[in-house]
Amino acid sequence: MPIADPSSAILAFTNKFNLALSDTNGQLLWMTNISATGNSSSEATGGEAMLDNNGNFILQSSEGIILWQSFDYPTDTLLPGMNLRITHRTHALQRLISWRNPQDPSPGNFSYGADPDEFLQRFIWNGSTPYRRSPVWNNFLVVGQYIESIRSTIYFTLQTIDDEVYISFGLPAPSVSSLLLVKMDYSGKMKIRTWKSNVSKWTDLQSEPNQECNKFGYCGPFGYCDNTQPIVTCKCFDGFEPNNKQEWTAHRFSQGCHRMEALRCGQGDGFLNTSNMKVPDQFVFVKNRSLDECIAECTSNCSCTAYAYANMSTKFMNGDETRCLLWIGDLIDTEKLIGQGENLYIRINGLNDKKRKSIVLKITLPVVSSLLIVICAWLVWICNLGGKQKNKKNWKKVMSGTSSTSVELHDGNLKYPFISFKEIVLATNNFSNSNILGHGGFGNVYKGTLEDGTKIAVKRLSKGSGQGVIEFRNEVILIAKLQHQNLVRLLGFCIHGDEKLLIYEYLPNKSLDAMLFDATRKSMLDWPMRFEIIKGVARGLLYLHQDSRLKIIHRDLKASNILLDAEMSPKISDFGMARIFGGNQQQENTDRVVGTVRIII
Repeated sequence: MPIADPSSAILAFTNKFNLALSDTNGQLLWMTNISATGNSSSEATGGEAMLDNNGNFILQSSEGIILWQSFDYPTDTLLPGMNLRITHRTHALQRLISWRNPQDPSPGNFSYGADPDEFLQRFIWNGSTPYRRSPVWNNFLVVGQYIESIRSTIYFTLQTIDDEVYISFGLPAPSVSSLLLVKMDYSGKMKIRTWKSNVSKWTDLQSEPNQECNKFGYCGPFGYCDNTQPIVTCKCFDGFEPNNKQEWTAHRFSQGCHRMEALRCGQGDGFLNTSNMKVPDQFVFVKNRSLDECIAECTSNCSCTAYAYANMSTKFMNGDETRCLLWIGDLIDTEKLIGQGENLYIRINGLNDKKRKSIVLKITLPVVSSLLIVICAWLVWICNLGGKQKNKKNWKKVMSGTSSTSVELHDGNLKYPFISFKEIVLATNNFSNSNILGHGGFGNVYKGTLEDGTKIAVKRLSKGSGQGVIEFRNEVILIAKLQHQNLVRLLGFCIHGDEKLLIYEYLPNKSLDAMLFDATRKSMLDWPMRFEIIKGVARGLLYLHQDSRLKIIHRDLKASNILLDAEMSPKISDFGMARIFGGNQQQENTDRVVGTVRIII
């Protein structure tokens, strides 16, 4: 129960080493009840209570055995390193529960926790009603963007402890000095907050939901919330229209959408790919399925309206690293996200004869014309660049993961050294956490030492990374072709199964942001040194924009992508998002947002 007058409360040990909270009249308000938790103190000779540096309030025996800790009993707040249980095999689910109002800490209406039927997604609940739903996990480690105000990134993870699954969040090692928490607010918002010491108050970094459109089921069946537009609003999927156009025009979307043409199951149905989606609620999780098997599961069931597939980063549960989701019936609570999300495949009718003929006519003429152009270009290529054919095939072999030996790929006079996965595993001590140099939206960067003593930095692209094969190949080719003292030097690359790794020269002073925002290291950056760093970055950009034989726009230049060598000379890195311009080209269009992304909790 809430304590009306904190000055009248007494916290003390009982004779069985429980902590007890009582008022001045001796009325018991709260007690740890250690025996109920399975921790016996009958043989203990003493105990102590202490507040750990991470915010955990611990009751332990004189032998150092933890008898009780506050981290096991979450209230409205999740701290870095604190676990929230999201399965209930042997223990009850845990939730963060809001205060009733800013002055009343008794349990309020809102809570945050996992779906009781499926730990892959979490909800904000208003009483027992869903209020906001998270995206479904498609990778068991989610790394957020660099947040300038705390000078770090945030990551969310799932882990198994004693056959239960827990969610936690934190900052990358080495930890930064920022004080951070996740709070289930009394207003119904999940907030990531940081402590501002200069004003002595907590301030919000993120808050969800931040739009009416983001609330659970707001757009109705087969409608989705489009977050990519300046005005966030509901839309119908392609091939669907509002159930009530008058209500839709009045911005009342709860009735949702319906198909413009009913499905004809078994007549060559296809699937419409909608990208960057928060996939719908009420899915069926089919385990141990390959992508082809997942597609077959949906195709063979006339009631299946959509599917989504993902490979998890680890064999997290029951040795299964696949995640096949199927939807039977309506698609509820779907969003289009910016720079994140996944592919959702929605069932549509196959083409009828009239549509097929129309499409064939539209495609045939451009294809014939393009084919003639391709044949001419191919003949020129055979005559002038035939020597590169072998290397192009070799590159495709490596990019597909079918090559397992060390090779070098050539492009003219340039070489792309392929380093074996075994060499990298040995060099990084099997990607040990102690070798981590940093984190990013792409994954982790590890320090390593090759057999010949060469120190390297290994960029390991995670499976949930925004960087795929195109960006990976883009970075290998660009860095190999661009040679400048203020650009990072690529030593090699590796592809092994699903692993994609880039191997760079090791730069001992790490990134510029790590230097600028480290209280003990930023004193090294006096003004003359900062000016030299600025000039070095400017020289690198001038080379990219003007002096290199390729005109390159980096598109993700920031302090964390400026690396510093032993002499504090800056080197621009991370060319996965770079765009090549023509010699006289002044502008270009892009079909997607690139750079850092925002996480949704």
